[in-house]
Amino acid sequence: MRQRPLSTGALPQTPGYLWTDEGAGIGGLDWARGADSVAARIPAKRPAVTQTAQPRISRQIAAEIGARPEQVAATVALLDEGATVPFVARYRKEATGGLDDTQLRTLADRLAYLREMEARRGVILESIRTQGKLTDGLEKSILGAETKAVLEDLYLPFKPKRRTKAMIARENGLEPLAEAILADRAADPEALSAGYLNEAVADVKSALEGAREIIAEGLVEDAALKAKLRAHMKEVAQLQASVLEGKEQEGAKFADYFAHSERWSGVPSHRALAMMRGRNEGFLALDLVVEPEAARGQSAAEKMVKRALDVGQAGKGDIWLDQVAGWVWRIKLKLSLTIDLMTELREAAEAEAIRVFARNLKDLLLAAPAGAKTTMGLDPGIRTGVKVAVVDATGKVLDTATIYPFQPRLDVQGSLAALEHLVRKHNVALIAIGNGTASRETDALVAQMLGKLSGARPAKMVVSEAGASVYSASELAAREFPDLDVSLRGAVSIARRLQDPLAELVKIEPKAIGVGQYQHDVNQSALGKALDGVVEDAVNAVGVDLNTASAPLLARISGLSAGLAESLVAHRNANGRFASRKELLKVPRLGPKAFEQAAGFLRIQDGKEPLDASSVHPEAYDLARRIVSATGRDVSVLMKDPAPVRRLEPEEFVGGKFGLPTVRDIMAELEKPGRDPRPEFKTASFAEGVNEIRDLKPGMQLEGTVTNVAAFGAFVDVGVHQDGLVHVSQLADRFVKDPHEVVKAGDVVKVRVVEVDVARKRIGLTMRKDNAGDAGGDSRGGRGKPRDSQGKSGKPQRGGSAGPKKSAQEPGGFGAALLDAMKKR
Repeated sequence: MRQRPLSTGALPQTPGYLWTDEGAGIGGLDWARGADSVAARIPAKRPAVTQTAQPRISRQIAAEIGARPEQVAATVALLDEGATVPFVARYRKEATGGLDDTQLRTLADRLAYLREMEARRGVILESIRTQGKLTDGLEKSILGAETKAVLEDLYLPFKPKRRTKAMIARENGLEPLAEAILADRAADPEALSAGYLNEAVADVKSALEGAREIIAEGLVEDAALKAKLRAHMKEVAQLQASVLEGKEQEGAKFADYFAHSERWSGVPSHRALAMMRGRNEGFLALDLVVEPEAARGQSAAEKMVKRALDVGQAGKGDIWLDQVAGWVWRIKLKLSLTIDLMTELREAAEAEAIRVFARNLKDLLLAAPAGAKTTMGLDPGIRTGVKVAVVDATGKVLDTATIYPFQPRLDVQGSLAALEHLVRKHNVALIAIGNGTASRETDALVAQMLGKLSGARPAKMVVSEAGASVYSASELAAREFPDLDVSLRGAVSIARRLQDPLAELVKIEPKAIGVGQYQHDVNQSALGKALDGVVEDAVNAVGVDLNTASAPLLARISGLSAGLAESLVAHRNANGRFASRKELLKVPRLGPKAFEQAAGFLRIQDGKEPLDASSVHPEAYDLARRIVSATGRDVSVLMKDPAPVRRLEPEEFVGGKFGLPTVRDIMAELEKPGRDPRPEFKTASFAEGVNEIRDLKPGMQLEGTVTNVAAFGAFVDVGVHQDGLVHVSQLADRFVKDPHEVVKAGDVVKVRVVEVDVARKRIGLTMRKDNAGDAGGDSRGGRGKPRDSQGKSGKPQRGGSAGPKKSAQEPGGFGAALLDAMKKR
């Protein structure tokens, strides 16, 4: 009779072990959640990676980002030398083959992950080798593992463990019993057990339980079996949500998931995070259900476990092993793999949410600036009054005030007079009104004031005040406005963010800006790193004026840290404006490397060197002058009239370390020096008389501003204190897979009201020109399209909620272990 080897003996049988799933292996849960270690920049102290591993890493990353291995290898070398992503993307195109900043960010993230994984691979190999258990097959499997989860599955049988029931059973002399049962299937396990009783094993029941634990451990540590089961669960498992008993009213915002079921493999990120939030807040129970219709012992999963034990029909041993296989599946493997899959679902959902947040933040940062104009900022409030600040074209505070046009003071006339006085006194050109509480009332007040003015009137617009209160109370704001009341600093921020959103928003922690889908539910460290990369890329894409930029803005420039930025500003304050980029080298602690990384992104207007006003890097000035010389013009003249540049052939200037990409970039810059990639400024005009959600009626045509874009649609501010949702199906008269194809945060769009639910504060909007949206849209703000659990036939629809609403006494059948897999970090 064939005997199945126990525990570690099973692993060498899988030399072709190559999985690609990203689930966190049970043995590696502690560190497999290592999103925190994925950095936008490569850490100075990297995990040790062998020379043979780096080419493998380059090949893998190249396949993932659609590049050649040599492009990746060249980029890795630059990053290892301390180059930043913006610098490499802009000034090292010859080396990278033209990889863009998005590809480079992905490359840097994956490089950190894979290097950490390679270091872990080395530790695992050395550990098993030291134990004297490393076979050729096992080594090949470990070297072929493509994820951390797979590595941990392979390492599990050899990993030092706490004292387990299987260990105790072995200590009690029961391993020979387990081997005897596996070897002789015709024998009666109870009869065999009689020969293994001793002081520690009092009876047959205890003996068989010990043998079962030993066999179970071998199954749980069988990487090949777990691979098959995991793949099977991914294909057939259903994620089920139900309301906890007595939580129906309190958890009403999760009502869509009170009796919800859909296939695990098809759960979109926003629904996954919504259900997990409901679970974490104590309103929902979540279970992963596998083949619920299968009779006990007949599921495909249990059959896989039985095959792993080679269970047959020979005798009582097979009957006992059949029961053991079912028990191992239900009690051990299903639970561990459920945690595995729920962890994978959460991590994938978080990664997608972070990508959405990053795209929205980029859109906000690169929103059109209103420009250098005297601007009044109003931070609306009712009881505490409306805070007013006027800043000049450079953002310097000229005046402040607090007015009280609303209850309880209701000083409308005094407020109008104060606003009119400030507008006339400072010749205000723009008025920015925060979009928070009392925004529409304040907007109406300003409109009334403007009606009294003769001649040219300032333009007014409502802007997002997200994060303004965070900035007001920050240490940075205190240093910038030590003598200004905290409440007035928000008004200053609102005025400045209209003038230049990028310059002002960089002062606020990106997470406080609030344009992310379930931003507080995701890995905060991974979110922070992703957003820092977005801010860095946005600032460097635009460039900054070296003589006017604030320290927070300079700190986001390639090669500069917060400390260097402060040092640079201090030098500027002490010595006056910079006349050339070369003078950067006079700034304390700003060395050649920082100069190389930063200089091209810092602009100097009206300086000694005309090229300093462009994005041409100082290292390429000689090349730029050769191009200018070929036109027969002076550089300063050419930058004002670039027509002669267009007649040149870029190939004529290729040579040395500068290839065609750099030549073309320089020629483009000479045609339009210091070009700003941001769009032209425009604003939405809110409908008169529409101030509250109760003023909305289906069929209304409105103009609004896109505030946030999610996987399921776009949120639009139409001026009623509650954003409406344009579901992805309502964005256009065609199929839209990704809402970002149609809109981005900051866009001004025309919408039609489809549905209004005042009680639940939900507004359904459509951008379709046909009437398809009028049949009903999704106004749920945070979830996908409404899902009717019953189709026309009366049968539950696939992927939707099925069956009547039900309650659960406990948070899911898997209890605390499942909660741990889904909890917030």
